[in-house]
Amino acid sequence: MAELLFWPALIAYGEAAFAYAGNARRPGLAGILATWGVRLGWVAQTALLVGQAVRAEGFPWDTWAGSLNLFVWLVVGAYLIWGCRVRYRLLGLAVMPLAAGLLVLARIGGGTGLGQRSHYSSAFLALHVGLVLAAFAGFTLAAALSGLYLWLERRLKRRRAGGLLGRAPSLVTLETLAARTVVFALPALTAGIVVGLARLRSDGGRFDALMAVTLLTWLVYAAFLLLRYELGWRGRRAAYLALAGFTLVIVVRLGLPLTHFS
Repeated sequence: MAELLFWPALIAYGEAAFAYAGNARRPGLAGILATWGVRLGWVAQTALLVGQAVRAEGFPWDTWAGSLNLFVWLVVGAYLIWGCRVRYRLLGLAVMPLAAGLLVLARIGGGTGLGQRSHYSSAFLALHVGLVLAAFAGFTLAAALSGLYLWLERRLKRRRAGGLLGRAPSLVTLETLAARTVVFALPALTAGIVVGLARLRSDGGRFDALMAVTLLTWLVYAAFLLLRYELGWRGRRAAYLALAGFTLVIVVRLGLPLTHFS
């Protein structure tokens, strides 16, 4: 019964994606409808996750599709922290189509139903998977902010940003928020990696390619913070580095079904 909540969540996320596109052309009512679509969709998905947690015997998101369902919820939740403000509705145009598409993929993979019993403990999965997905959600949002920064900067240079003035955050605000998001996400990834490596050592498991890419992701974002706060990297260089790190996040997410959830 709980999996039926997938449909109102998907419909609301899809409505938000289309409404944000309409708001980009003609600001007004469409932006309000988009914001409420995000809110209602997130509430419906929260109820879906709660239903899965109540009915599951262990950790309910222990498959690649289940973790994708949880990842979407974390991304939308992070966006809702300040994404409901009028000036961040352009960011929703990047976030919500992605959220709706990934939720459909999670449904196809069976991630909105009950997960299978895992041989790992629920406590380990909650810590490791939860921390890593929370970090990846933050990196996804930082990438969206960086992409919006580069797009707005290009329009400003071409003197084509007149219609966006007053409707989007300043370039300084976008860059600052992207950096702060990484500041909060990197410790979560660090903790998730530590938990995973500790379990790997105790179980005598092997260090695989996906773990190497995860560590590389950590190094890229650690370098981002070092260059941003210690060496004064700003603007396009920082935005491109955040997007480069996000490509590694994509690689890790795509690699999960072939390794950890195979």
